[in-house]
Amino acid sequence: QVQLVESGGGLVQAGDSLKLSCVASGRTFSRSGMGWFRQAPGKEREVVAAISWSGDSTYYANSVKGRFTISRDNAKNTLYLQMDSLKPEDTAVYYCAASTRQYFSGIYYSAVNYDYWGQGTQVTVSS
Repeated sequence: QVQLVESGGGLVQAGDSLKLSCVASGRTFSRSGMGWFRQAPGKEREVVAAISWSGDSTYYANSVKGRFTISRDNAKNTLYLQMDSLKPEDTAVYYCAASTRQYFSGIYYSAVNYDYWGQGTQVTVSS
């Protein structure tokens, strides 16, 4: 059974940092693109950051550019999201996602390109 399990969420104050992790099990995603999405109450799910299978290419939403960093450790089948200078508007449930397409050097921006999803981890930033 394939699983993506996120961790690292929590309640923090504006300006603080958090690091999210997503551990995959059941299959390897070391040759597939992965991404982080978030969904705030009453809003649609949106892409936060995405990374190619090799880690050579990354994408960030404008709202997080310069504050968040996506990375991966293919040997550990793990995806990370370092979040610095957090703002109240970053409050959301954060999901990791993985594609099953292999060796695509580009970036998947849309949720439709992802085949597996984690259960989400809550990030709450107080002002």
